[in-house]
Amino acid sequence: MGASAGGVAGRSRRMGGMNEINVTPLIDVMLVLLVIFMVTAPLLTTGVEVDLPKAKSGPMVADDTKLLIIVTADEHVYLGKDEITGAIEDRLTNNARLKEEKEVYIQADEGVKYGAVLRVMAAARTAGVEKLGMITDPLEVK
Repeated sequence: MGASAGGVAGRSRRMGGMNEINVTPLIDVMLVLLVIFMVTAPLLTTGVEVDLPKAKSGPMVADDTKLLIIVTADEHVYLGKDEITGAIEDRLTNNARLKEEKEVYIQADEGVKYGAVLRVMAAARTAGVEKLGMITDPLEVK
């Protein structure tokens, strides 16, 4: 009797197929992908030295109606003609014209540090600016 019960169980196993999934190939693939990502991740975070090209450009048509943020060489910040150095983010956030237009241009002195301009750009983005332009002097070619 014991033999017949074992035979029935054996037949149903053969005819019904496997009830378990073999995950060994999946684990192998996952380990290979893990090693690949571990090797390539540090390469993605390193910077690349870039020499930016000099370009000749025509002068931009001055539009006095646009909102202008000026950053001077001594890192003083002006919104139009009003100095906002102490409270840049607060003044930009509370500016009604900036809320309506969501566009501003930044004019920075050539000698100002990159970090000062970046802080002004971040404050403008926090204030809700969607279009941010940079005003420069065109390169003079001799």
